[in-house]
Amino acid sequence: MVDGNITKDTLYEAVQPDDFNAMLDCERYGARSSALDRMIAASHDHFWNPLDARYIDFSTPFDMEQEAIIPESLIGALHTDYVSNSLRDPRQRVHFVNESARRMLSSILHGEQGALSLSASLCHMLKDQGAQEYAANQTREEARHVTAFARYIKVRWGTPTPCSPTLRKLLVEIVQSPMVYKKIVGMQILVEGLAMGAFATLYQEMRDPLGRRLMQLVMTDEAFHHKFGKLWADRTVPQLTPNEHTVVEYWAAHCFQSLLFNLVAPHEQGDLYAAFGMDPARVVQEFERTALERYKRDDLKDSANIFRVLVKTLFNAGLITHRTRGFYNLYVDLDELAGEGERMVGEDIAEEGLTFLRAVNFKDRLAAIA
Repeated sequence: MVDGNITKDTLYEAVQPDDFNAMLDCERYGARSSALDRMIAASHDHFWNPLDARYIDFSTPFDMEQEAIIPESLIGALHTDYVSNSLRDPRQRVHFVNESARRMLSSILHGEQGALSLSASLCHMLKDQGAQEYAANQTREEARHVTAFARYIKVRWGTPTPCSPTLRKLLVEIVQSPMVYKKIVGMQILVEGLAMGAFATLYQEMRDPLGRRLMQLVMTDEAFHHKFGKLWADRTVPQLTPNEHTVVEYWAAHCFQSLLFNLVAPHEQGDLYAAFGMDPARVVQEFERTALERYKRDDLKDSANIFRVLVKTLFNAGLITHRTRGFYNLYVDLDELAGEGERMVGEDIAEEGLTFLRAVNFKDRLAAIA
């Protein structure tokens, strides 16, 4: 077991990433957990090909010059008078919203690449064959997400924007960690939880039918990825010692804070404001003075808000206690969350997507038999 890995279940027993000799242990081949078999088998139900127009047609048109791809309400900086008053020309305003959306979707693309690389790294570390097969399946699914988001950005904008420094640092930290608990908490619970909230919001709010289809298809996969993280929490968190629980809980809070600051902080987008003739420092100042309070309380009351979904994920996983409760209460009413149950936002959207995929894939199987 990797030193400091905090393994409480043989399903997550791991070796050092470069210890391939351990994978050739004959005794390992005789043991396989069945805990992930249903999720592995279900991968056939939610298969989709981003290069096949039967699943998603990237030739679907959208007038990027005339219409904003997402509502202005999703752009935090537009909650400030300075930014809003600086964009009085309607076409310029549409362009600003769409460029903001470009950065949002580019962050998602970088996150999907992180999920791909992390899933592949788990194949080198997890000793259980079922856990390895699940990780290999998720690697394949994350790869199609990278293909799909890269293609969507290409047809709508041409190129993605660079990964922000905060997100880049977090993704590198998670992917390169030799500790399975850091990978699962950081990616499978937090980043995947963030993804479910973000995709649900974008599915509901995007004006581009191509973008909405992409969100729904990706959610059919992410719903299963999120379950993998929940399974880890169910099997691991109740068995943690007080000291181990503190370590895992503070790691989760660190990841949450990094994601929060990456997605709502204007200082990560100074080049965008400068390109539209605004002073980035003033945008940051006004955002912190006026918009953040609205963002923290009013917006987070929405059940589909991505950070509310994230906090609910951690709460349900048992990773919020008296140690971190005050921190999360700055953003979400935890007493309110406690009465909501465990069903996550986006599950209904994913189910509708699965119905669509089963119909397409069933036709393929009938054709193969004929």
